[in-house]
Amino acid sequence: MYIAVEGSLAALMAAADAVRPTSRRAIERLKALGLDVYMLTGDNANTAAAVAKSVGIDHILSDVLPDGKANAVQQLQSQGKRVAMVGDGINDAPALVQADVGMAIGTGTDVAVESADVVLMRGDLSAVVSAVALSRATIRNIRQNLFWAFAYNVVGIPFAAGLFFAFGGPLLTPVFAGAAMALSSVSVVTNALRLKRFRVKD
Repeated sequence: MYIAVEGSLAALMAAADAVRPTSRRAIERLKALGLDVYMLTGDNANTAAAVAKSVGIDHILSDVLPDGKANAVQQLQSQGKRVAMVGDGINDAPALVQADVGMAIGTGTDVAVESADVVLMRGDLSAVVSAVALSRATIRNIRQNLFWAFAYNVVGIPFAAGLFFAFGGPLLTPVFAGAAMALSSVSVVTNALRLKRFRVKD
């Protein structure tokens, strides 16, 4: 913005959105999780490059029109990438729907929130780190539960069917079979409850 006094240039004023102080650390943590971070923005290349440099983003897609964000996401998907899109505005809604996982900032527009798969309750990028880390911990927990449930059945069913009894081995009575199944369920539930103690590591 140019400010003139009596026809002469007196000052030049510039305005910009402030970058949250936690953003750079959040980007570093996302990279540490093995993720490629892209900036998808309608701002011009110079502005986008300055912001990206301040927070440590390497990949920039600038000058993207509102209807082009979904196309940009689709292009990344065509390269074999699984894409998570984070947005908060009306213009982000189509891209949130197109992405494999759409994440809306809870303080954003209702349209963005309705279009997303995940709603982040905090308005900063550290919430994205928490969401990714929690989802990975959940998947890991599910796989552990499937392993233990499968292991109990692989060991218990041959005993219960009398496979080893025919060769002079032990026979699993109904009482012990029921106890083993109960123990299996308790183990799975107990392991799942560990997620209540989940905390994101800095």
